[in-house]
Amino acid sequence: MDIYDAVNDFLEHLEIESGRSKKTIENYRLYLDRFVGLATEITGKSDLKTGDITKDLVRKYRLKLNRYGSENGGDDLKTITQAYYLIALRGFLKYLSRREIKSLDPSLVELPHVVRKQVTFLHFDEVEDMLEEIDLSTESGLRDRAIIELLYSGGLRVSELVGLNRDSINLERREFMVRGKGSKDRPIFISETCADRVRDYLDARTDSLPALFLNNSKNLQAVDTSGDYRRMTARSVERIVEKYARLAGITKHVSPHTLRHSFATDLLMNGADLRAVQSMLGHADISTTQIYTHVTDAHLKEIHEKFHSETN
Repeated sequence: MDIYDAVNDFLEHLEIESGRSKKTIENYRLYLDRFVGLATEITGKSDLKTGDITKDLVRKYRLKLNRYGSENGGDDLKTITQAYYLIALRGFLKYLSRREIKSLDPSLVELPHVVRKQVTFLHFDEVEDMLEEIDLSTESGLRDRAIIELLYSGGLRVSELVGLNRDSINLERREFMVRGKGSKDRPIFISETCADRVRDYLDARTDSLPALFLNNSKNLQAVDTSGDYRRMTARSVERIVEKYARLAGITKHVSPHTLRHSFATDLLMNGADLRAVQSMLGHADISTTQIYTHVTDAHLKEIHEKFHSETN
């Protein structure tokens, strides 16, 4: 089968049958287009077939990926990025295998060993320091406090936060649903303080726009009738979080995801079950959640010193 046709079929499968997000499909298209381009260069064939994918071709492809930056006058691809390319290729080969289309056995595509970076998180007092830097005399200040409270209290991804509407969140019950990665719904629970801060912000607003969080820039122009022209973007939220971390004198890099890390580590430090934290974060695989367990090391030491008897 022609490899271009096979890739397009696979991407359509991801969209229609697997329900993957547009962003995921865009990434897979990028990864597989690069594979086809480099495979064409390696083999010298302009009419590649799925049967042309061999173990030797994949080996040479991995070398190309590893040397991609130096050979193209740019930066080398990080190991984790190379892994994403190979994950896409392996997914493509699994699809071909299920359809009984001749190609390489997907199990023969080995992923590089990736050393995960230690996650950065904030202690509760650092989050408090950020909140104290916010000027609450303005609508923007009330919004910024509500954003930081909601990221920390609910463990939301920034994409989930900016997608919220007023009617998405139940402030009385202090719980609501979000649709996360893979179009999977999960419940979000927030503290009473967080609910109060969101309520303060909404009470200060005089508009009837649906978005929960609005950009207050005076330069914005209404370009549609849906009200989404003023919806906060992920980048705007990132700038807000970075701003207050800087004002609070926090020297480490702080992003909305740092607050999500902080949510998870706070739960674990206080004895939450790893499976429960996995569910609250919306992780499909518990191995993703396990990256947070290193932060309990100091806590475990305290428990050891408190409960383990020393010999005389």
